Amino acid sequence: MQCQDPRQCGQKLVRRQPLKPREELAIPLPRHLNIFHLVVLGVGSTLGVGVYIVVGEVALFVAGPAIIISFLVAALSSVLSGLCYAEFGTRIRWTSSAYHYSYISVGELWAFISGWNLILSYVFATASVSKAWSYTFDGLIGNHVSQALQRAFSQYMPDYLAQYPDFIALAVVLLLTGALALGARESLLVTRVFTGINILVLIFIILSGFFKGDPHNWKLTEQDYTSITPGSGGISSLGPLAICFYALVGILCFHPKEEALNPHRSIPGSILITIFICFLAYSGVSAALTLMVPYYQIHPESPLPRAFLYIGWDVARYVVAVTTLCALTSRLQSIFFPIPQVIRDMAHDGLLFQKLARVFAHTRTPIMAIMSSGNLAGLLALLFKFSDLVDLMSIGNLLVYSLVSFSVLVLRYQPEQTLSKKEETDISKHEASPSEPVPEARTSRILKSLWFPPSTTPTLKSGQIVYGCTSLLVLLLTLLSLVLAQWPRRVFSGDPGLTTVAVLLLLLITGVTAIIWRQPQDPAPESFKVPALPVLPLVSIFVNVYLMMLMTPRTWTQFGIWNAIGFLIYFGYGIRHSLAGNNHQ
Repeated sequence: MQCQDPRQCGQKLVRRQPLKPREELAIPLPRHLNIFHLVVLGVGSTLGVGVYIVVGEVALFVAGPAIIISFLVAALSSVLSGLCYAEFGTRIRWTSSAYHYSYISVGELWAFISGWNLILSYVFATASVSKAWSYTFDGLIGNHVSQALQRAFSQYMPDYLAQYPDFIALAVVLLLTGALALGARESLLVTRVFTGINILVLIFIILSGFFKGDPHNWKLTEQDYTSITPGSGGISSLGPLAICFYALVGILCFHPKEEALNPHRSIPGSILITIFICFLAYSGVSAALTLMVPYYQIHPESPLPRAFLYIGWDVARYVVAVTTLCALTSRLQSIFFPIPQVIRDMAHDGLLFQKLARVFAHTRTPIMAIMSSGNLAGLLALLFKFSDLVDLMSIGNLLVYSLVSFSVLVLRYQPEQTLSKKEETDISKHEASPSEPVPEARTSRILKSLWFPPSTTPTLKSGQIVYGCTSLLVLLLTLLSLVLAQWPRRVFSGDPGLTTVAVLLLLLITGVTAIIWRQPQDPAPESFKVPALPVLPLVSIFVNVYLMMLMTPRTWTQFGIWNAIGFLIYFGYGIRHSLAGNNHQ
């Protein structure tokens, strides 16, 4: 399958899967999960590293007591992405993967990018959680392991890697990999128990902070900390909103939509309830932590246990540390189990190497996908800094969520995918036939059709218009986000050049959005639809891209290397072995 011309190559990049499950996925699963079950899964998948580790780092290096506002904005961003996920969950009920969503709606290249970055986010999340588990365990035993490893290895480690190899984190990942390879399954009962314990301890932390906290810690003056300099090597270069978004990414990665009762109600409802509960938990813990300890004295690797040590509750310190280990163990279970499935799906579709789809007959597990992802996560946990793992997971998830919002917007304006080949050909000829021989008249007719579409239902032509306009909007929103993220003061202070650029971008965005708004939408009744189309998905894309622009050049370099490797795999192997391409041929 070689590209004969650029047009043929472009068609391969946007070829789509049908809006139906593959044969091996067509067996319906029993629907037994109500809103309560989905909320438990969502909370259990979210209250982990963020609430026990990241809260301390953000308060120390970035936001101080204003961390509550940062989590509020991050929660609002999650709501926007969550609504887009909810529409896909009710429209395409046989899968909960953003990879399949993108493949069905916007085409193969975007599906590969989405799947490849899902692998990035899951693998780096596994590595970061295992590293947080190592920090918590080491703090529980007096930091003896880290001190010994730092003395032995710090002089040999380059600056772009961690100060010492984290063998505890490596062991945790390898144990989890071995359990999954032997056929272990994620347990809803374990998740429920750990989630219940987790919430009870978080309530205790919040109440302790308000009883033992000092309100003066929210009204610090310059004299309180002029002599204090926070330690280096943290995440002070990150924007507070980007790192807070990391804490909430688990909300949109947990829903087994194919097993949900009444998905049109339970999926959007559970997403919104989960985000609200997690926001209350994060804001409450942030408030308690910054009340108990002046924010510049928070310990970045073990903030909550050290906070109880600071106020003199030594026993509570151990209780919180043990609970943190339980919560992180549950989080590891929920975040590592989806990785092999994503890899296997992409390998089955031909976008990754076929050997990765191989299933071990005895345990019926994708052994090659498990071993490859587990070994990669273990290596990352061993050598990388915690901050780098958090950054890369955040940027990967933000990209995937942007693609989901993009997919919702495009799919809503597409015609039904059930047209026969003859009908598609007839429509294409009808829409492409030049009815106006004069170029000026033809141009006028095209411009008129953009604002007054000739059909009240989506056609191939209107679908292509929306696809092109949405792609243009993503480019314009990216440029606007770059300007606002890099030069915010100059833009809002009235700098002639940058202010003019920002205003022109806003005008162009408004005009292109109006063109999309005028196009006919799919009239098929769906159980749940994103409100305020096309504005809400575009706002979601803008917020996600803006948060990505807050990332450091170091993070963008690492992210670029990961995706460059992915493009080499796709254009060197996937585009020629794609199952969708072979079926089409």
